[in-house]
Amino acid sequence: MDRLSEVFSALADPTRRAILARLAEGEATVNQLAQPFPISLQAISKHLKVLERAGLITRGKEAQWRPCRLDAGPLREVADWVAGYERHWKQRYDQLGEYLRRMQKEN
Repeated sequence: MDRLSEVFSALADPTRRAILARLAEGEATVNQLAQPFPISLQAISKHLKVLERAGLITRGKEAQWRPCRLDAGPLREVADWVAGYERHWKQRYDQLGEYLRRMQKEN
């Protein structure tokens, strides 16, 4: 699977998106990340593995504490990919604007 597909796959799950949102506030342990979710630590660990494989998080090793950190680099790749379609959206909005102007003139 290519990198962009892995990132989109990781982002497809709402629990993983919530984990990333939490990590955007700062590093956290697995227990801290698991706290708001009604799922097991094992399930959280699986989500973290998916995020790590996609390159969206890193896990440190500080004594017995293994903090998770957001790595937003792959999100830049997603943003760049989406930006490639911005020209298409702008053109469509321009066409809609032109259509609405013609409709107002006719009325």
